[in-house]
Amino acid sequence: MLRCIQLAKNGLGTTYPNPLVGSLIVHNNRIIGEGWHYKAGQPHAEVNAVNSVENKKLLKEATIYVSLEPCSHFGKTPPCADLIIESGIKKIIVGSLDPNPKVAGRGIKRFMEAGCDVVVGVSEKECDELNKRFFTFHTKKRPYIFLKWAQTIDGFIAPKNETRKETKPVWITNEFSRQLVHKMRAEEQSILVGTYTVLQDNPSLTVRDWAGENPLRIVIDKELKIPQDFSVFDERSKTVVFNERETKTSEQIDFEKIGFSEEIPQQICEVLFQRNIQSIIIEGGAKTLQSFIDANLWDEAFVFSGKKTFGEGVKAPIFKGEITSEVKIKDDTLRIFKNLKN
Repeated sequence: MLRCIQLAKNGLGTTYPNPLVGSLIVHNNRIIGEGWHYKAGQPHAEVNAVNSVENKKLLKEATIYVSLEPCSHFGKTPPCADLIIESGIKKIIVGSLDPNPKVAGRGIKRFMEAGCDVVVGVSEKECDELNKRFFTFHTKKRPYIFLKWAQTIDGFIAPKNETRKETKPVWITNEFSRQLVHKMRAEEQSILVGTYTVLQDNPSLTVRDWAGENPLRIVIDKELKIPQDFSVFDERSKTVVFNERETKTSEQIDFEKIGFSEEIPQQICEVLFQRNIQSIIIEGGAKTLQSFIDANLWDEAFVFSGKKTFGEGVKAPIFKGEITSEVKIKDDTLRIFKNLKN
């Protein structure tokens, strides 16, 4: 099953809105086929695993392992449960049950009705972690939320405003940390910033130092202050602007009207759920990050610490979480925290 998880991770960033799934087929303790889900609309992991087996006669004596319950409904592809049954495989080992109402145990039921031997819950914790985005989306009706910021040794995420001479980022971390951030962008569906961050830094919020698709850009701009020639409105990716004035859609920019006197993070999550967005990086600034923390709408926080000091400026957000990882990136440190309150 751990090999299934390893295979599934190859699809991170390309399978949305589908989950990450890996599968392998074993005959006499030897792997004879394996596969993972590459991209939505393409064959699922189980199909790729079955198709990779050279001698199909062995399938009747083989066991298939799959990290997530095989689907039992027609979507863009036929049901994987039917394919497995038709292939003659009689033993199925499953990691996690699928929380999607379209599946939710129906795949397991299909196997049992066909007389197959089914085992569920093998390495379940690890399989659940693999699809934390997919699971959160279907069980909590919102995206999986990553907080991300860089801070100085003395705890600031930006210098004092008067010291800014031009509209561009002030880098706190090194180029290797920034490359890792671009890798994150390639893996997640969307990225969000507030008005102040855009006006100060003019970020593009795209993937440049890594291979992959650009995330959907999301901007909070209450009064539509951001000039249309700023980078967040270029053609490299679509942008959604949350504001208090209008809702309208165009090819490149969507405007979503929300109430700014109400709970903004909750409203954003509701809209993103309707848009089928399973993951988001909240990248700044401090006020925007703190609003999601105060609403308890976050799952993991990626906090980069550089070697610079500012002395004064914009303080880093205040939060509580359990540290799950600490990594040195040359002279930077990345600490990853998990929210234990949701």
